[in-house]
Amino acid sequence: MRVVESVDILNGNLFSTNSYLMTAWQEVLSAISATDWPHGSGTFSIYPESGKKSGQGNGVKPIKIPCINYLKSKNWVIEGLPDIEQTVLRTGDLDAYKFTPDGVIAFEWETGNISSSHRAINKLLLTMQQCQVLGSLLVVPGDNLKQYLTDRIGNIGELRPYFPLWSVMPNIFGAFRIIVVEHDEISINVPKIPKGTDGRAQR
Repeated sequence: MRVVESVDILNGNLFSTNSYLMTAWQEVLSAISATDWPHGSGTFSIYPESGKKSGQGNGVKPIKIPCINYLKSKNWVIEGLPDIEQTVLRTGDLDAYKFTPDGVIAFEWETGNISSSHRAINKLLLTMQQCQVLGSLLVVPGDNLKQYLTDRIGNIGELRPYFPLWSVMPNIFGAFRIIVVEHDEISINVPKIPKGTDGRAQR
């Protein structure tokens, strides 16, 4: 899988001045590069079917598995929650995080719809206001990839208009970066990514 864009919403200079964030960023880049489909193939190939209609297109949740496994190998804590108080975060809300002497670094790969993306960002920003969070990273699909995924999946195109609002959030001293990813290639010779179910929604 490829990173096609990274957008620094808050305090992006920390990614080039703080050694812990610099290391975390390189680990995340390697984890995304290791994200493939089919798993084990070494390349992320997407079956080119629109996700607009029910039962069509590709699912989302299995995509992040190689990425999370890679971060785990680098001693990130997986599917847990740092010891933080008085926030709206609940257990399991973070895909991965790591402790550093300068604060927690949080990582999330968005697998929900666009409303879910807004909730995830609001939670991250609120936690960054209230706690010692050094940095937060959120992965979302780009415009070229989203068309082949579950309809209304959170994506960069629908989040971009809100960047000016989030970039002026007060009392946040950590860095917040959004990462945009795309497939390596299109292929009709790979299976579609299976969809799970969250209530009635297929992901």
